[in-house]
Amino acid sequence: MDASRTPPAAPPAGPLPPPRPAPPVPAAPAAVPAVPVSRVRRLAVPLGLVAGAVAAFGYVGAVDPNQPGHYPVCPLLRLTGLLCPGCGGLRSAHAFAQGDLVTALGANAVAVAGYFAFAAFMILWLVRAARGRPAPQPALKPAHWWAIGALVLVFSVVRNLPFGSALAP
Repeated sequence: MDASRTPPAAPPAGPLPPPRPAPPVPAAPAAVPAVPVSRVRRLAVPLGLVAGAVAAFGYVGAVDPNQPGHYPVCPLLRLTGLLCPGCGGLRSAHAFAQGDLVTALGANAVAVAGYFAFAAFMILWLVRAARGRPAPQPALKPAHWWAIGALVLVFSVVRNLPFGSALAP
């Protein structure tokens, strides 16, 4: 007999049991009506962030970082004598809070660019939240992030070289 061929199965003895009824199909859940979110609730997070930034700038504007003892020293500067990309950021924020943009740019130009980028993002978020639209998503491509990183790296290196002393705080 061929091994690939199997004999037909014998029919079961006795009568077949009655078929089981199909389980009931659950009804689709009722759609939950969207609850409109109040304008105050939509604006709470962006306004909270703006309030925190204003408080931080208010504190740095009132407590001068040029006076020793108020803020810690940059660990990279203390250990190596090299300026990091953030060195001068507090002095920049102090001058910015005082309304002295030229001094702020002289202390840390990258930080000032960051202040303006943050302000633009927050304004956009507040406008979108007031209109009931979702928060903006920064949609930068990886190449843009690499370019920003390269720019900060070049800024860090140049400000530590003799010819880039104008970028040092």
